[in-house]
Amino acid sequence: MHIGILGGTFDPPHIGHLVIADQACAQLRLDRVWFAPAGDPPHKSNQATPVEHRIAMLQLAIQDNPRFELCRVDVERPGPHYSFELVEILYAHHPGCAWHFILGADSFMEMPHWRNPERLIALARLGVAQRPGTSIDTGTVEHALPGITQRVDWVDTPLIDVSSTDLRRRVRAGWPLRYVTPETVVAYIERAGLYR
Repeated sequence: MHIGILGGTFDPPHIGHLVIADQACAQLRLDRVWFAPAGDPPHKSNQATPVEHRIAMLQLAIQDNPRFELCRVDVERPGPHYSFELVEILYAHHPGCAWHFILGADSFMEMPHWRNPERLIALARLGVAQRPGTSIDTGTVEHALPGITQRVDWVDTPLIDVSSTDLRRRVRAGWPLRYVTPETVVAYIERAGLYR
């Protein structure tokens, strides 16, 4: 089985996450994409919305795609959570699977600064999607992480300039979220009073 892993804070999930996952699934011929929310993201410690809200929103966002699944590995263990540890756990528990770690070009450019990126790319290929405003300099990343470009599969996605940060700002401003995240997520945000 070929499985894609899309990690993140998902605070909240939005169409950018869904489009990248859907395109990666089709172009990389994946059987499933597992969405893996970080319970305690090291770069956003104590700033993220409580994980139970993020899980609920993510479940609502992916419920209509049978190839999308929620992966609870990082929310069921103590943090902080690093991507290489997530991949190590999945690799060990599902030895018959081939893994793709899906990420945006902005995150790809930051990989040399991640915790133990060499281990991640040893266990999983990278499915890298272009992001608006990000120029890709593979030479710089290859210099820092020799061999990484041989582990990359490029995912051609529409350039959707939306971010969770922007969605939170829009809620605080009282602006609509319609069309940038599923209606079920919009309803949950309103019902739970998030991001006010």
